[in-house]
Amino acid sequence: MKKQIFVTRSSMPALDEYIAEIKDIWNSHWLTNMGAKHQELQEQLVAYLNVPYIELLTNGHMALELSLQAFGFNKGEVITTPFTFASTTHAIVRNGLTPVFCDIDPATFTMDIEHIEKLVTDKTVAIVPVHVYGNICDIEEIERIAKKYGLKVIYDAAHAFGETYKGRGIGSFGDVSCFSFHATKVFNTIEGGAAAYENQDFGVKLYRLKNFGIRDSETVDGVGANAKMNEFCAAMGICNLKNVDNEIKKRKSVAERYRMYLGDVEGIRLNVVQKNIKSNYAYFPVLFDEKIFGSSRNEVMVKLAENGIFTRKYFYPLTNTFDCFHGQFDVGETPAALRISKRILTLPMYADLEMEDVDRICKIILECKI
Repeated sequence: MKKQIFVTRSSMPALDEYIAEIKDIWNSHWLTNMGAKHQELQEQLVAYLNVPYIELLTNGHMALELSLQAFGFNKGEVITTPFTFASTTHAIVRNGLTPVFCDIDPATFTMDIEHIEKLVTDKTVAIVPVHVYGNICDIEEIERIAKKYGLKVIYDAAHAFGETYKGRGIGSFGDVSCFSFHATKVFNTIEGGAAAYENQDFGVKLYRLKNFGIRDSETVDGVGANAKMNEFCAAMGICNLKNVDNEIKKRKSVAERYRMYLGDVEGIRLNVVQKNIKSNYAYFPVLFDEKIFGSSRNEVMVKLAENGIFTRKYFYPLTNTFDCFHGQFDVGETPAALRISKRILTLPMYADLEMEDVDRICKIILECKI
């Protein structure tokens, strides 16, 4: 049987390390409700991400959905991107808001700043940009537009853990930045997420939303959800945070190996290397031009799968083409996103991916060139 290689693989600490970390939980019997592990991880992440405040949640989606809710929007439009995971769009819709889709920059796959301002109306209340594959949005221009029109900026930073822009933690931009700590991410807590923010009043509202709207032991004067990170997930985060810098270093080596083989191949375009960004090498997307390369993205994907290598059409389909939104949006308004979604393929990328496996993946891809 051929060795199987998947597009991602969860980073995990040594078993003994995790067992040692959770021993205190057995002693305390405090399994959830913002216990010692939760508080410890929260403090560590504030320091590591270089942000003013952090709120831990059950997952990245709840970080995004409840952050939007914490601003108290009753209705309105939110400018966002269709080139993202379902969570981004669903968080907007589940808050009773209307997503307005902005096309993407073909170079970075992030929102095209040339289009954002054209989409602002008197109904616009916020912008939800997405840092894609670890590529960072045009932060300065988004900030300028937001200030000009009085809009909130909620970054979907699920792909941007640990990154910096001009030496500043990426989570410190916008009104709030939402991270995913899902098992497949650069840093994981098994399941988990966080919202980084500066305004303490916002933090109080977010905390209450994640904890049933409880103000104190005898007062519940708001309606909230239950989105608290448990102690076992927090313990995994404490362990993984110790090793994340080394994990990112190993990811960088994998990315460099891919670039060595694929960087100068006609018909293939690799991810842009942005200036002033400390990257986390979250994903390795490859864009195929079938007319030049000779094989389509789908044909390359099938060939790799036949050899036990599983890639992902990430992101395809666009969220503005989902069946659940049938007839609501015009995909023709985001032509660059549509074109790229049909050509993009993310290759296996994780810290423990062996170089000989990277070599094999690239060899199979190059065999597809006609």
